[in-house]
Amino acid sequence: MDEEAARAAFERALASYEQKFETFFLARLFGLEISYTEESCVVEIEVADFMFNPQGSLHGGVIAFALDVSMGHFIKHRTGGAGITLEMKTQYMRPARPGRVRCEGRFLRQGRTVSQMESRMTDAEGRLLAMATATWQMPQV
Repeated sequence: MDEEAARAAFERALASYEQKFETFFLARLFGLEISYTEESCVVEIEVADFMFNPQGSLHGGVIAFALDVSMGHFIKHRTGGAGITLEMKTQYMRPARPGRVRCEGRFLRQGRTVSQMESRMTDAEGRLLAMATATWQMPQV
């Protein structure tokens, strides 16, 4: 593991985080780049070796985290309020190796109090790495 890169990522996160959407500590630590389209939230990550599991690929917890962020941030962007993940199922299709990965979270069905969402993680070649479906409690704004 590149310990210098891991320390630098931690120090950058510590120096720049704010406890709010898009800039909270873990988003900064993993270097999330967050953008929005009309129908989705896109979260991109440059996979670094300090994010690896012992098998040498992106840890499943980091994958689930990024998928969850893409859905939760889209709720905030769309409604102005924070949703709550009620349940989430993550399916891992292939290992995520070093390089850039992209998660795209969107509504499957948007309700007033409960919504169903999905997010898909792909690599730079567009191959599906993982996907999640989730049930969210919608904000009462």
